[in-house]
Amino acid sequence: MADLYEVDNLELSLPDMTRRPLFGAVPRNEILKGLSFSIPRGEILGIVGGSGSGKSTLGRALVRLLEPTGGTVRFDGRDITHLEETELRPLRKRFQMIFQDPMSSLNPRHRVGGLIAAPLRLQGVENAREAALEALDHVGLPRGFAERYPHELSGGQRQRVGIARAIALRPDFILADEIVSGLDVSSQAQVLALLERLVAELGLTLAFISHDLSVIRRLCTRILVLHHGEIVENAPTAELFDNPSAAYTRELLDAIPLPDPEQVWN
Repeated sequence: MADLYEVDNLELSLPDMTRRPLFGAVPRNEILKGLSFSIPRGEILGIVGGSGSGKSTLGRALVRLLEPTGGTVRFDGRDITHLEETELRPLRKRFQMIFQDPMSSLNPRHRVGGLIAAPLRLQGVENAREAALEALDHVGLPRGFAERYPHELSGGQRQRVGIARAIALRPDFILADEIVSGLDVSSQAQVLALLERLVAELGLTLAFISHDLSVIRRLCTRILVLHHGEIVENAPTAELFDNPSAAYTRELLDAIPLPDPEQVWN
């Protein structure tokens, strides 16, 4: 299967404003340190690591919300590492992001239908309203929800709206960053099952960031383990859980109780 993403020696540093000097350049924190991996089409990749491991920074680099400071990121064969925003704009409909807190990305003054249709209109999609309603169909929400405001929905419903907004443009790739961490176990299971179905139905490629290894185990086909901005393990899910090769991975597995996923999610 062809790779949708090819990442080679990716580096990214950010200004450390806590150490801003009176004179001279602001010191930089090195967040990502020489990451190399690929994401085949149709894969569900889990990205896991402790706080400060760089997993969210990596995700934002993949969808070019952050510009790498070294290495290359190729999307469908095209180098997007340093593309200007004018060049990125036509590509953005092909890679979308679902955020952890949907309320932070959904304008509370707009109805759900308008929120989903807005990016479609920006991309010049005809019949944006109907496409937004079809996106609601895909995520299992009644079309009547198009007239509701975000505050009128439950947390799980709001996350489904965020998913609908991401898939409405029919992207090739979706980045989901800790999107079930604020949900109860039942809602988590429903959202994970939805994502799994959408990957199959729409031919999506998905990168799923989470600190919860039981969630990663339930959903993902392969896992990247990050530690201090470096990849310490890159393996199929079953292999990683059955026989982790990195000491840090073993620490993560030992530190977090992992109930039988068949009992929790089915």
